[in-house]
Amino acid sequence: MKAIYARVSTEESAQRGYSIAHQIEEAKKKAKTADVMIYTDEGFSGEFLERPGLERLRNDIRNGMIDTVIVYDPDRLARNLMHQLLLDDEFRKHHVELLFVNGEYANTPEGKLFFSMRGAISEFEKAKIRERTMAGRKRKAKQGKVVKDDRIYGYDYDKQTGQLKINESEAEIVRFIFDSFTQESFKGINGIALHLTERKIPTKTGKTVWHRQVVRQILMNETYMGKKPQNKWNTEGMLANKYRKEKVPMRLRSKDEWIYVDVPAIVSEAQFQQAQMLLEQARRRYTKASKRKYLLSGLIRCAQCGNTMTGRWMKNWGKYHREYTDRKHTAGAKNRGCGMVVRADEIEHEVWTYLLDLFNHPERIQEFQPVADVENSFEKKELERLEKEIERARKGRKRLLSLVTMSDDELDLEEVKEEIRNLQQREKELTEQYNQLEQQLKEMQESKPNEHILQEAIDFFLNHKEQLEFEIKQTLIRKVVKEIRVIDKENIEIHLF
Repeated sequence: MKAIYARVSTEESAQRGYSIAHQIEEAKKKAKTADVMIYTDEGFSGEFLERPGLERLRNDIRNGMIDTVIVYDPDRLARNLMHQLLLDDEFRKHHVELLFVNGEYANTPEGKLFFSMRGAISEFEKAKIRERTMAGRKRKAKQGKVVKDDRIYGYDYDKQTGQLKINESEAEIVRFIFDSFTQESFKGINGIALHLTERKIPTKTGKTVWHRQVVRQILMNETYMGKKPQNKWNTEGMLANKYRKEKVPMRLRSKDEWIYVDVPAIVSEAQFQQAQMLLEQARRRYTKASKRKYLLSGLIRCAQCGNTMTGRWMKNWGKYHREYTDRKHTAGAKNRGCGMVVRADEIEHEVWTYLLDLFNHPERIQEFQPVADVENSFEKKELERLEKEIERARKGRKRLLSLVTMSDDELDLEEVKEEIRNLQQREKELTEQYNQLEQQLKEMQESKPNEHILQEAIDFFLNHKEQLEFEIKQTLIRKVVKEIRVIDKENIEIHLF
């Protein structure tokens, strides 16, 4: 039911013609119906909320009798802006719409202030609700509870206890995915997805088609090694996306904000970490097959410029041969390469001989992991370059800041400020690159061979010793070799998992 509220004091009626009858007549036009409930206060000041007609209206709203309130002008409802906002808030909490006859009100300074304040209060309320919800979730997470059901394949969610329980039939498939990927039983993630699809294994949603991205997400999910991250994503502002043209994206929080909860593990931490190392290299390990076979495809990197080295067929003195080069000829390549070239047959023979010796003498594992030449590595040179770039950006920003402090009328301050912001962003990006590279260098220095991975490779070697075809040899190499670094034509480093 629609309601009309009209108010007038004796003084206003005489001076401005704000008669009750006039207000009701105009309000009915706005309502487009005569079937309305009418509430009036004649001779009452708008400075106070204690008015008989207004009290009856508020009471009927609380009882659910009204869905729309129409008032001639905001000051008919109340003189005080805060009283207007208070009533508007009260009406909205009971799902009642407040309309004004004066359609131009929204474009007046008072109207703009009213609607701005109303929006601010609404946003404040939503923020408080969200804050309480998030605080509750964080508290539960810190107590070791899983706060919501993410429908993770391999687990069932117990809402009563806030815990994950292993779903054995699904967990078996999870183990199969990790085993297949780390043992390279299929050709990459796509091969695993195709196999599961062919076997008609149902997904979490009951579908029988497995996409490679689903398999990849399983391999990357830390939950499977017994640690479920929570408070990982910032979804602030996304609730209203359905009303926006430009959507607010979901943002990944800084890792120090994540809250980890212990859950039953499906795979070991060692196997999970092995899968992460293989995932980093999967793109170059499983590149499109070429006409000619390259045993070390996807594993070689130039230690001088940092480029990966790919196989190619070259003619030299009238004879063709295979070689690996760091030259990149694709459009937009970040680094064209320094021109490092090695003969494929020579480096493949050296690596294979090295691994045969390793498989036959596993007790000497430490001897087979060369000490990385960190000081002359590409990473070390790149760190030095990034350090100079960061310093250059920092100095540039300081120069511009000093310009702003000594600015005159001829200086375009907005342009200078924009350039300062650009340099700040540049400095931030360079610092992130520096930190990542520094971590990689540290891992190179501290890396030790994984005995579990080595034992798997030795078992595989013994089982296929009599049939060492190209595919078997390549599988063996990929099981134990993380990367081969070419120092120069005479020296290489073989880094094991």
